Amino acid sequence: MESIVIERTDDKPRIILDKKRNLFLFEGVSMCEDVTTFYKPVIDWLNNYYLHNPNPNTIVKFKLMYFNTASSKMILNVLLCFDELCKKGHDVHVEWYYQPDDNDMEDAGKFYSSRLSIAWKMIKDDTMDL
Repeated sequence: MESIVIERTDDKPRIILDKKRNLFLFEGVSMCEDVTTFYKPVIDWLNNYYLHNPNPNTIVKFKLMYFNTASSKMILNVLLCFDELCKKGHDVHVEWYYQPDDNDMEDAGKFYSSRLSIAWKMIKDDTMDL
């Protein structure tokens, strides 16, 4: 299964989906204008991962500094893909990183975790930076 690597820009997050290295990372800022087009290959890849022999243990790292309202729905869609994997009996963990003074990102992580079956870890990280 080919990996996806999307490099970070001023308005798009860095995304790495690498089954072989067991690396699932979302990092940076997500405020692109056309979030549906941007996240479509990510969702497609995750659906393929789900259907074709996913790793026994999947750890997903979210190190987002900011995301807009449109991106929040797509992030939820991404998380729902992992949630389906979890519901099928696979071991899935999310690590949600946020800066200690970023109440909005902390609240977003708590909101998402309350709606999903995934094991969730909130991680304060003062080293995160744009």
